[in-house]
Amino acid sequence: MEDGVLKEGFLVKRGHIVHNWKARWFILRQNTLLYYKLEGGRKVTPPKGRILLDGCTITCPCLEYENRPLLIKLKTRTSTEYFLEACSREERDAWAFEITGAIHAGQPGKVQQLHILKNSFKLPPHISLHRIVDKMHDSSSGIRPSPNMEQGSTYKKTFIGSSLVDWLISNSFSANRLEAVTLASMLMEENFLRPVGVRSMGAIRSGDLAEQFLDDSTALYTFAESYKKKISSKEEISLSTVELSGTVVKQGYLAKQGHKRKNWKVRRFVLRKDPAFLHYYDPSKEENRPVGGFSLRGSLVSALEDNGVPTGVKGNVQGNLFKVITKDDTHYYIQASSKAERAEWIEAIKKLT
Repeated sequence: MEDGVLKEGFLVKRGHIVHNWKARWFILRQNTLLYYKLEGGRKVTPPKGRILLDGCTITCPCLEYENRPLLIKLKTRTSTEYFLEACSREERDAWAFEITGAIHAGQPGKVQQLHILKNSFKLPPHISLHRIVDKMHDSSSGIRPSPNMEQGSTYKKTFIGSSLVDWLISNSFSANRLEAVTLASMLMEENFLRPVGVRSMGAIRSGDLAEQFLDDSTALYTFAESYKKKISSKEEISLSTVELSGTVVKQGYLAKQGHKRKNWKVRRFVLRKDPAFLHYYDPSKEENRPVGGFSLRGSLVSALEDNGVPTGVKGNVQGNLFKVITKDDTHYYIQASSKAERAEWIEAIKKLT
């Protein structure tokens, strides 16, 4: 990393005037968060914009967009609001932690408090589970169940585990994730919530209360009284149900060259095993459905040379590139944000080919 850079990488940002969502390259420094457009695999200088962190407030988790559960909200001293979406809960929390540290950089006591909070665990005394459930049902500020898919089946009126954890924290029922997980487990034990689908049903067999509820974006839950399951018709799922049934091994934002127009776009890649598939999603769209993907069985993956533009790559795109050739000889050109990230993706894909 360059001098003074605390963190950098892709986040998806909501536009100010037209509220569309676009992937931008963000660089966090001690008092500023810069963001850049990406063209031809390179960040376009000067920056597209900058967020001054002095006097900023941060909201994480931010639940203002139902279909975007991995948001961070920043509100500047002049009341300008920025909504930034990460590719995973871990990545969102890492960004939030670093940004909060940068906001309070001049206050060592605040930074120390952050570290303590990150590692603390305390359940509030006298929790009224009925009050929590009533608030969860609130039409304006509660949990909004929606259809979710797991292993090819669509489950109506469900919510994902990590969304409930976010909700419990943002409503001050819990101070941290570990506490929220324990609280959610208690709600299940008292039959206010029910696990739905293979992932969450498997976890309740665990003896430890704190492990019975999954803080996970693939585990589904529902209110106990509204348990309904519906197997989707073939028309509703255009992708093979088998493709999306695997365990998520790795996910992240990468740039990909298009097949027809050969232009480069940032996509959220999700690597799954059993069965081994690599899917990619358009982060500017609300629906959580892949725009493409392929089986890794019999595929070849390799790094491309870093000096000059490799064969098959269009435009002046170079550095941190790799290529996946599928069994049917389709070539995918992908760019990571660093050599280390490229190496991690190649190693993870190779294990599944």
